[in-house]
Amino acid sequence: MPPKRHLTARRVRLGCELRKLRESMGMKSREAAALLGADSVQMSQIESGVAGVSAKRLRRLAVHYACTDEGLIEALVAMATDRTRGWWEEYRGVLPPVFLDTAEVEHHATALREIVITHVPGLLQTTDYARAVYTYMMPGLPDSELTPRIEHRMRRRCVIEGAEPTPYETIIHEFALRVRVADRAVAQAQLHQILTQIEDGHATVRIIPADQDGFAGAEASMMQACGPVPQLDTVLRDSPTGTAFIDAEPQLNQLRTLFRKVEKASLSPAASRDFIHRLTKEL
Repeated sequence: MPPKRHLTARRVRLGCELRKLRESMGMKSREAAALLGADSVQMSQIESGVAGVSAKRLRRLAVHYACTDEGLIEALVAMATDRTRGWWEEYRGVLPPVFLDTAEVEHHATALREIVITHVPGLLQTTDYARAVYTYMMPGLPDSELTPRIEHRMRRRCVIEGAEPTPYETIIHEFALRVRVADRAVAQAQLHQILTQIEDGHATVRIIPADQDGFAGAEASMMQACGPVPQLDTVLRDSPTGTAFIDAEPQLNQLRTLFRKVEKASLSPAASRDFIHRLTKEL
């Protein structure tokens, strides 16, 4: 297949998984290329996501890599043959690629699990809340760049509000709910928005109270996008240098463990809903 014009997180992930399978067999890139009647440059392009790979070629590689996990193979074939042009493509060239990659990862996830400590999750934010966050974090951002960022964040909600919503669970620290990123009216509207999403069945929300003993997870913020098989899970973590897409199995296992620990420190969904109701009266 010819090289792809745009690299996406999904395409890069496919190439990464094929490289992992090849390396698990101790096979060199040129040896794998020979199996496809290609050269090492073409193989490098496939494994870097620059070039696509057909379902037939992928299955051939899976046989030679001694991969017998049918679930994984079928998931990789689905990734290789997917021709989806999602709504996020409208923002290509308008927003940084990480915005598009995040929306694409969310779109293809079988479930989404998130931990947030300092801000309300993007999927639950109101327009005014999002505007306040972007304006504060990126002062001087012109409206021509601010507006599409806010619009993109609002459109991401389709993944949990659509006809076939993706199951979404989030753990939010009380701190994130109490911080007024703008004023009291924005804070109140944001809390009501979260309650509406809970009542409409779009989100399962758990709260970590500020006085909870045994919680040391101040750096725990992350989103886990579950794949069709566990090997294809992706964790998104924000850092000072940008959003990292984590797919290495040792790191995934570590972060899954962290999620379970944070979950234990949180209230039940019912108690969390009541907690937010009480907070709306306090603010």
